[in-house]
Amino acid sequence: MATENKNLSTYDKASLPDVAGRTIGIITSQWNGQITENMRRGAYETLLDCGVHARDIIQWKVPGAFELVNGAKRMLEEGVDAVIVIGCVIQGETKHFDFVCQGVTQGIAYLNATQHVPVIFCLLTDNTLQQSIDRSGGKHGNKGIEAAITAIQMIELDRD
Repeated sequence: MATENKNLSTYDKASLPDVAGRTIGIITSQWNGQITENMRRGAYETLLDCGVHARDIIQWKVPGAFELVNGAKRMLEEGVDAVIVIGCVIQGETKHFDFVCQGVTQGIAYLNATQHVPVIFCLLTDNTLQQSIDRSGGKHGNKGIEAAITAIQMIELDRD
C-alpha cells in the first residue's frame, strides 16, 4: 500500500496560497458516519487553519456515497471555488461496493472534466473498517486534511 506506515496529513501552511475570501464546499456522506465525520472535521479544521473563514465554508450532508455526485453538482451551482466530497465505502459480501465506488468515481471525474471548479475526491474505498479508521484520523493520518490541502492548491490554479 502506498500509505502503509506513513501519515500523509502533515502540511506546511506557509507554503500554501492565501485562500482568504474563497468559498469551499464540503459535502459529507452520512453512511459510515463515524469515519466520514472524522474526515469532515479534519477538512474543516484544516481550511480554517489555512485562512478560509468559517462563513466561507459551506457544509452539506447527503445520505450515502452515491449521492455525493449529485450534491457536488448542486454545490457547483452555488458559485464555490472548490468542492470536497467526503465518503466511505467498505467492502461487503456483494457487488454493491463495486457499483457505488465506480459510480462515484466516474461521476466526480465527469464533473472535474466538464466544470471549471475542482471537485476533490475524498472517498475511502477500504476492505475493512479498521482500514477506514486508520485513514480518518488513525495511523495513516486523515484523508480529510489531505483533501482540504488539495482544494487549496487547486484553487491556486485558477489564479495562475
